[in-house]
Amino acid sequence: MAKEKKAPRPRAQTPKGFRDYFGTEVTERAHMLHTIAGVYHRYGFEALESSAVETVEALGKFLPDVDRPNEGVFAWEDDDDGWVALRYDLTAPLARVYAQHRNDLPTPYRRYAMGPVWRNEKPGPGRFRQFYQCDADTVGAPSVAADAEICAMLSDTLEEVGIPRGDYLVRVNNRKVLNGVLETMGLSDDAQQQAVLRTIDKFDKVGESGVRELLGKGRLDASGAYIDGVGLSDDQAAPVLAFLTSKGTDAAATLANLRAAIGGSAVGAEGVDELEEIATLLDAGGYGSSRIEIDPSVVRGLGYYTGPVFEAELTFEILDEKGRKRQFGSVSGGGRYDDLVKRFTGQSVPATGVSIGVDRLLAALRAKGRIGGTAQGPVVVTVMDKARMADYQAMVAELRNNGIRAEVYLGNPKNFGNQLKYADKRESPVAVIEGGDEKERGVVQIKDLILGAKLAQSASLEEWKERPSQYEVPRDQLVAKVREILSQWA
Repeated sequence: MAKEKKAPRPRAQTPKGFRDYFGTEVTERAHMLHTIAGVYHRYGFEALESSAVETVEALGKFLPDVDRPNEGVFAWEDDDDGWVALRYDLTAPLARVYAQHRNDLPTPYRRYAMGPVWRNEKPGPGRFRQFYQCDADTVGAPSVAADAEICAMLSDTLEEVGIPRGDYLVRVNNRKVLNGVLETMGLSDDAQQQAVLRTIDKFDKVGESGVRELLGKGRLDASGAYIDGVGLSDDQAAPVLAFLTSKGTDAAATLANLRAAIGGSAVGAEGVDELEEIATLLDAGGYGSSRIEIDPSVVRGLGYYTGPVFEAELTFEILDEKGRKRQFGSVSGGGRYDDLVKRFTGQSVPATGVSIGVDRLLAALRAKGRIGGTAQGPVVVTVMDKARMADYQAMVAELRNNGIRAEVYLGNPKNFGNQLKYADKRESPVAVIEGGDEKERGVVQIKDLILGAKLAQSASLEEWKERPSQYEVPRDQLVAKVREILSQWA
């Protein structure tokens, strides 16, 4: 009889494009989300937690086609709801929530939401299939005062989480201005308009000359490959270039240049008027051009938005993986999207909002050394006698009840050295020791592990004697001595 083969063991690895997060990373993210939520709440926004799973019809943007039901999202077929998928952002679920509950919600409805989103896209360095977003949106407010408020709130949020003024800039543009430029160009063909939009989106990479070439016959890229252009004449391309290069020395100059770029277009003039109103409102609130500015080069996502768009960019330099200096770039974006709820209701509902890439913002703070390193672990109460575990539990309870993070060593206590190694691995600041002798005398030994590590690295014998890292104190002074040591390393 053939020997039955054992089932192969599963491989212990995360799926491609996903990763695990440990201790400090989770704590730092939780702290950032709490901080951001505090700013949003201060502005009057209410929390919303919607389902992580939506029908693909509700998601819309990545709606699977017949042949590829998983395109863009992680989707599966459900017996009751047909195709459903993990949410790819927090905005599409908001549109569904508002359409479903609009009779019970106030108008305007101001909400914020935080949580993971999932995208079935090719992963790359620093690009994962699951990541956190932190959104705030106002639904039902047609006034651009709502857009100005979002920009102000974004500025305040960046400063609250640790990005000082001078290290960031919120840049504002308007899709209607671009529509006016397209109108001035006389382009009626939708495919040609989309080609122009894609070209404009490359402005930050190829510059004015590159856009000029791509609007015309084409250009050679960095690899030497030839990229076909849109095929516009110089006269047709002129309004686009005037639009992209219209940023002046201040908001007034920029707005004047934009009015020239859109010619006689009514929709373009409406867009410039909206930008002017936003600039006026922000100036009244104390948000000058050093924090928020009108910038026509903000073109990302213009096909999705219907009015003002904004982007927060971190302006400081970091070193890339090859040691080259580069600006960190964008950490947040948003704008007005008045047609999203209409998919459900058939009626246009004004909406505007912003999304912050939390993981990217955390990476920026780590790059600047403003967060990171190793978080302090708990105080470890060591176990010298297993029969006296109740004594050790009483100690740890006393520490916890006084607001001190603490734990009892729950491994094999036979080797005391291993207990201290465990405390070191946990980055514990203090170890508490009470053997039989200490118990009889009514004392405990308190070991300052941080000082001990520092002395071990460089201290002489004299320094060891002058600065002992272990203290014997009466048992009733346990909390006071631990608190004293912790205060030195806070």
